[in-house]
Amino acid sequence: MSQKSNKVTFADNVREVVRRIPKGHVMTYKEVATMTGRPNAYRAVGNILAKNYDPNIPCHRVIKSDGKTGGYNRGRNNKAKMLKNEGVL
Repeated sequence: MSQKSNKVTFADNVREVVRRIPKGHVMTYKEVATMTGRPNAYRAVGNILAKNYDPNIPCHRVIKSDGKTGGYNRGRNNKAKMLKNEGVL
C-alpha cells in the first residue's frame, strides 16, 4: 500500500498564488509563473487553470500579458463578465 506524497507540486503552487489574488485585481499568466519560481512556465499555468473548477481559486483573475482576458474553462464571455463585475474591465 502506498502513502500519498506530501510533496507540493508546481500545480499546487499555481493554485495557491491564484487563490490569493484579491477581488478587483488581476495577474498575468507570466506573473503567476514568476511567483511560483518558474517565470517561463506561463503556458503551464494556463493549462493548470484550464482544469480548475474550485470556486475558491479565482482563475478568472488571470489574464494575458497583452491585457486581453485569455481563455476560461467556463467561457471567455463569463470571464469578461466576472472581471467587469469586479471593476477590472
